[in-house]
Amino acid sequence: MKRILESGRFSNYMNQTRLDSATTEISKSYYPRTTVFISHKHDDLKDLSGFIGFLEEKYNVKTYIDSRDSSMPRVTSGKTASKIKTRIRQCDKFILLATNSAVESKWCNWELGYGDSQKFDNNDIAILPLKKADMTDSAYKGNEYMQIYPYIAYYEGFELYTNGNHIPKGYYVVTDDEKGNCTIEPLENWLNR
Repeated sequence: MKRILESGRFSNYMNQTRLDSATTEISKSYYPRTTVFISHKHDDLKDLSGFIGFLEEKYNVKTYIDSRDSSMPRVTSGKTASKIKTRIRQCDKFILLATNSAVESKWCNWELGYGDSQKFDNNDIAILPLKKADMTDSAYKGNEYMQIYPYIAYYEGFELYTNGNHIPKGYYVVTDDEKGNCTIEPLENWLNR
């Protein structure tokens, strides 16, 4: 299992148009499919573009990001925070693109905290741990988040369930408990429930 994915993982799905379309307001009347608020550091737009493309192409979800939303105030203010809170509530799911810079960002941490209050009880929140390709897992700064939040991981297809059956290759949302046991759910199932 790859617990911490590498930057560039979703580069085959990068598309500028997707970044721009992920800024439109979320409304269930227009988007009857699953909607996902993606919290991110603005410096991570390249990886973000690929991840948005991946989610939209593979799972037919509608994503939202605030960094390109023209309705956001030009200067960050309380109005910005209020609009972000509204967008988080409007979306079905919340994912933090958890790069080292996002983990250090006060805005990403604030969004994660608000997302937690809105989505955690329903298991509608997850992080996507993402590190630079040349970085070791131990240099990744978001490990503590992976202890309390479900996270998106990739299974290679040779890992086993506790019953001895192989776990099919693919992306899963992993939840670890206090005893070190984990529960996995296919990302597709998590997005569509």
